[in-house]
Amino acid sequence: MKTKKLNIIIVLGLVATIGILIAQLLWTKEAFNLEEKKFSQKTHIALLEVVKKLYEGTTSELPAENPIKKVANDYYIVNVENDFQPDILEYYLKTEFAKFDITTDFEYAMYNCQSDEMVYGNYISSSDKTQNKESVHFPKHKNLVYYFAIRFPNEKTYLFSSLRFWFVLSFALIIILLVYVYSIYTIIQQKKYSELQRDFINNMTHEFKTPLSSILLASSYLNKQEVILKDEKLEKYTEIIINQSKKLNSHIEQILNIAKSDNSPMHMEKTTVKVVPIIKDVVENMQLKHPNLTVEINLDADLTIQADEFHFTNIVYNLFDNSIKYCDENPFITINNSQDKTQIKLDFIDNGIGISNKNLNFIFEKFYRIPSKKSNEINGFGLGLYYVKKICSQHHWKIFATNNNDKGIAISIVIPK
Repeated sequence: MKTKKLNIIIVLGLVATIGILIAQLLWTKEAFNLEEKKFSQKTHIALLEVVKKLYEGTTSELPAENPIKKVANDYYIVNVENDFQPDILEYYLKTEFAKFDITTDFEYAMYNCQSDEMVYGNYISSSDKTQNKESVHFPKHKNLVYYFAIRFPNEKTYLFSSLRFWFVLSFALIIILLVYVYSIYTIIQQKKYSELQRDFINNMTHEFKTPLSSILLASSYLNKQEVILKDEKLEKYTEIIINQSKKLNSHIEQILNIAKSDNSPMHMEKTTVKVVPIIKDVVENMQLKHPNLTVEINLDADLTIQADEFHFTNIVYNLFDNSIKYCDENPFITINNSQDKTQIKLDFIDNGIGISNKNLNFIFEKFYRIPSKKSNEINGFGLGLYYVKKICSQHHWKIFATNNNDKGIAISIVIPK
């Protein structure tokens, strides 16, 4: 994906997430305001019912004006204009608040005509815990004689608890936003490191290819000289230079192909491929270099698959090469196949040194080499099985490795029909 497109996607995603979060916070604020208004309305109705109860059985009439006045968000004054008893008031308050589902703590006080001050009544807790009476100041209201005051000390907490779901959702959105920002930061950092790695590999391999080509050209010319051909040691040394240069050139080409395939998918020309002839050709070429190699092919003679012939040949070559390099004795490779109506399975079984179970899952990773004495003795970059895995993935095949019961490993490729 191009950097410009990635940046646009990142910005759009960030703006969308922030927008959702802001909308959620605004909805939460609006829900809190509605809940506060609803609580105030319920309190008004409940207190009005209390006033009606206090007037029952008396000859007085209800006040013409609204007897309830909201002084503050959590403080109400109720004008009764009639004498009443504290115990009766407390009973009616509890009853009506319970009826209207007002389940928060409250405290009340009454005006005392004799002392001309507010007298603290009681603290009523919504829980079962007994609350100790405290000296709380209730301001006196002017021009009223028979009245009482109600205060809800925990109104804010009560309203917040009723909006528990909204706050949990807002908190979850904040966490999602933080995770999103962290993920984007990680992706950008990984992309940066990946680009630096790819640029380094491309520059390094191109810088190596020029002197390497000169070495190969010079050594090939040197190997044809009569003086060299007459001296057995010089001829041997020249052959070593040529062979090692070719091996290094092969490694560089492999690194370039991997870097190119990481940047853009490799083009696959899938055709109907006969498996056995390709394997036999690879075996024949490998035995020229490794005469002690033995390969047992237990495949159907007419077995065919849909694959890119060039890359499938490279898969077989890399699997053989890996099995030979990591073998302490004469390499012996067995190739089996099994199939059903939906898939074909190819098993490449060797008698190599094997791999510990903890390292088995990492052998297909780029540049990964198993830490062992044998790995230190073998030249390579840890790209062979990574290339095999990548080609299998682009063919939509599955590949995995398992340890054999005796020794060595088995690499299996599952190919859908």
